[in-house]
Amino acid sequence: MVKVDVVKTARIKTGFLSCGDPEGQAVIFIHGNLSSSVFWKRTMATLPDDFYCVAPDLRGFGETEALKVDATLGLDDMALDVLALGERLGMERRYVVGHSMGGGVAMKMMLLRPDLIAGVVLVNTISPYGYAGSKDEQGTPCYLDGSPGGAGSIDPEFIKRLESGDRSKQSPVSPRNIIEQLYFKPPFVPRDMDALLDAVLSTRVGDDWYPGNVKDSPNCPGKAPGERGIVNAFSRRYFNASGIVDIQPKPPVLWLRGADDLIISDNAAFEIANLGAMGQVWDKAMDWPGADVCHPQPMLRQIRVVLEDYRKKGGIFREQVIRDAGHTPFIEKPVEFNQLLLDFLSLV
Repeated sequence: MVKVDVVKTARIKTGFLSCGDPEGQAVIFIHGNLSSSVFWKRTMATLPDDFYCVAPDLRGFGETEALKVDATLGLDDMALDVLALGERLGMERRYVVGHSMGGGVAMKMMLLRPDLIAGVVLVNTISPYGYAGSKDEQGTPCYLDGSPGGAGSIDPEFIKRLESGDRSKQSPVSPRNIIEQLYFKPPFVPRDMDALLDAVLSTRVGDDWYPGNVKDSPNCPGKAPGERGIVNAFSRRYFNASGIVDIQPKPPVLWLRGADDLIISDNAAFEIANLGAMGQVWDKAMDWPGADVCHPQPMLRQIRVVLEDYRKKGGIFREQVIRDAGHTPFIEKPVEFNQLLLDFLSLV
């Protein structure tokens, strides 16, 4: 049975889901952007009871205290929050399963405390070079100020509908339509869609949370990441987890992804340079400068290059693709996902 709880750590009051044996092997599930721990509920409930499964809400989401997100830390504040929860719950070594932005949080946990991590599952993870603002496999920034990326890359209409709690399908960018079209591979719609929509709508909106503040820029598309908020925190300007290749010890890593993901891709639906290349940048005041300057971010290639380097330097890494699944394969293909997860958890 999955329980709902809230505890106060030395850093933050954290809401979380849990199930299983508190004395068993610990597994922490970290949700992505625009979601909450609720996305992991069914996965947790299917694992054997001898695992201790915990899924926290990150700051700015769900039931966790909405402390401000310092974008300049590049998700370190969220990683430290999750580490503090593990300490508060008496976890020694734990597996970490991170989805999308949560994969970025997991990589930052690897950098901060690799000794506490038994293994890492990166599920449709963001690149080690963040989301938007880099143009090649080495994560080279398009511009030093972080353009094109960060909070200024988010459609203002979507932000308004998220903040108002819109549950309709009246707009292509309503939260419900975004979930149905991009979180999953259509025509799949989860049976608990309303609960997942509630989780998305729990996102705290504002300059200190989602999406963050925006700076004017002379570079395409005229906006750059500010110093506050979630989308800025995982932009290339502030987020860089490529240093995982040098950590010691090196926990084994499973990169698990849906084959048809439109959010994490070499031509990603939300990536502003890719939209610019298609003539769809939100702010039409400035034209896309071309692929030499502002190439769509090769997210999958970046992830693969870093993880291959991780393996060359002594780590264990495996890539597993789930066919006919989009951005959230643990909901779309639960039987296949759960078996791959259990096989990986049996390593220790």
